[in-house]
Amino acid sequence: MVANYFVMTFIEIINYLVLIICVLVGVAFVTLLERKILGYIQIRKGPNKVGYMGMLQPFSDAVKLFTKEQTMPIMSNFLAYYLSPVFSLFISLMVWVSVPYEIGLISFNMSILFFFCCLSMGVYSTMIAGWASNCKYSLLGSLRAVAQTISYEVSLALILLSFVVLVGGFSLELFTKYQSSLWFLVISVPLGLIWFSSCLAETNRTPFDFAEGESELVSGFNTEYSSGGFALIFMAEYASILFMSVLFTIIFLGSSPCSLMFYLKSVMIAFVFVWVRGTLPRLRYDKLMYLAWKSFLPISINYLMFFVGLKMLYFVMC
Repeated sequence: MVANYFVMTFIEIINYLVLIICVLVGVAFVTLLERKILGYIQIRKGPNKVGYMGMLQPFSDAVKLFTKEQTMPIMSNFLAYYLSPVFSLFISLMVWVSVPYEIGLISFNMSILFFFCCLSMGVYSTMIAGWASNCKYSLLGSLRAVAQTISYEVSLALILLSFVVLVGGFSLELFTKYQSSLWFLVISVPLGLIWFSSCLAETNRTPFDFAEGESELVSGFNTEYSSGGFALIFMAEYASILFMSVLFTIIFLGSSPCSLMFYLKSVMIAFVFVWVRGTLPRLRYDKLMYLAWKSFLPISINYLMFFVGLKMLYFVMC
């Protein structure tokens, strides 16, 4: 029994390491996709020098970033400054175990709660990175990012809670079963748009990228980071973008990770993330908060009440 337990644990660890490698390779090519799309939107060339059609560009960027000299701000809080990017990437990679793979990887019934735990923990790495740098630009950027993330987590939680009521469980596997004949996006288009906008705000993407601002915050909470630390922060950001695309596909487009269409839909959602960046300008910060608390929150609460009423009506009729 003990031997079998250790074998199963070892297999799970190997599976998770394979998953991490696949996610990191996916992150590398999402950066290439973004550069290509922005190149076409702005009518200029994307990266096309390294390898065939720029296919080796992400790897050359990784080599460049990780071999650069590591800066050491004298006034920074040394341990927190160096560990916060590592913690950020760790959280972004750990959240991937909540996806129902159905091929022997980790699978559990409370995956939605696990997702929210990881989402909440991600705030701390941003806050600590800005504070530990001991730079006023970094601190202001991290405070704005934290306020923004916490605000939009509320509407994300309420939207997901609406669908939890509908499917009757906290497992993401249930979403695939319930959408075999009709996507949830068809019956709740406003919720899908709000979810996507909230994902943009959660991942600090345009038009909600207030953690940075060229005129007042330089590069935001990552101002004092270079080389490896900078690379880890942005690997975490792109891993989050990729995960949010996958989660949107599971919740609203009802695909299983075992099908090819799942990956095509996820790439399309990632494409829309980049498309929004190439099209929309940055909003004003007070408009961002107004949107979260006075627009998204009331709509999310109304939909939650509607779905609760629908479920109660179903139980009464049955």
